[in-house]
Amino acid sequence: MSEDKKSVGVGALNPVIAQQLAHRSVRAFRDRPIEPELLETLVRCGQAAASSSFIQAYSVVRVHRPAVRKAIAEAAGGQPWIERAAEFLVFCADLRRVDAACRRSQRGPVEGYSEHGVAAIVDVALMAQNVLLAAESVGLGGVFIGGIRNEIQIVADLLQLPQLVVPVFGMCLGWPADTPDIKPRMPLPMVLHQDEYQDAPQHLVAQYDAEMAAYYRSRSATQKLSDWSSATATAVQGKKRAHMLAFLQQQGFFRR
Repeated sequence: MSEDKKSVGVGALNPVIAQQLAHRSVRAFRDRPIEPELLETLVRCGQAAASSSFIQAYSVVRVHRPAVRKAIAEAAGGQPWIERAAEFLVFCADLRRVDAACRRSQRGPVEGYSEHGVAAIVDVALMAQNVLLAAESVGLGGVFIGGIRNEIQIVADLLQLPQLVVPVFGMCLGWPADTPDIKPRMPLPMVLHQDEYQDAPQHLVAQYDAEMAAYYRSRSATQKLSDWSSATATAVQGKKRAHMLAFLQQQGFFRR
C-alpha cells in the first residue's frame, strides 16, 4: 500500500477527521466561562467557512442577559441548557448587509428571491458548523437548538431582529460536564450514491432501525423505546411549524 493510501486509512485518521467522527451533542456544562478571546476566535473560524459568492450572509447574536436566555429557553419548548451554557449564540441568515450593498451599487434592493434565501441559510449553516468544530477541537462541547423556530417571532422580537434577518438556530457552548454517547450514523450506502439516486435498500433501513433501537435502550441517560424511523417520523410530523413561511416572507425571504 502506498504512503498516500495509508495516510487516509481507517487506522491513520488525522486529528481533524477524528474530531469530526467524535461529535456528540452536549447539554450538560461545567460552571466555567469561555474566555472572550476564545469565543472571538471561534467566530472567526466560522467566518473562514465557504460562502456563496462570498456574500457572507450571516450574523451571530451572543445572548448574554439571563432574562432573555430564560425567555428563549421557554420559547424553544423548555430547554434549560440554554440558560446554563457558558455561551448561547443565535445564528441568523442575514441579507440586510447584502441589500445595503446592492443599493449602494445602484443595483436595486434584495427582493425576496428564494435563491437568495437559500444562499443565506446555507451560509449560516456552514459558518455555524465551523464554529462548533473549532469549539470541540479545544475541548468545548455544544448543541444546536432548532427549537428557537417553535416561537420564532418571540425570538426575533427578543433579539430585535430587523427586516432581512432570520434566526435559523441557536447553539449552546460550554465546557462539558459529561460525555454523552455518540449516536450511530446511517450506513454509508444509505447516503452515498453512485452516479444516480437510489432509494435505500429496505434491509439496510431495518438494520439501522435495529441499531438505533439498541442505542436508545442502552444509553445512560434519557432512555427511550424507539428506532430511527419512528423517532424521525415523530420529529418531522410533530415539528411542522406552519408559521414559518409567513414569518420568512414577513422578514423579506422567499417572496419569489
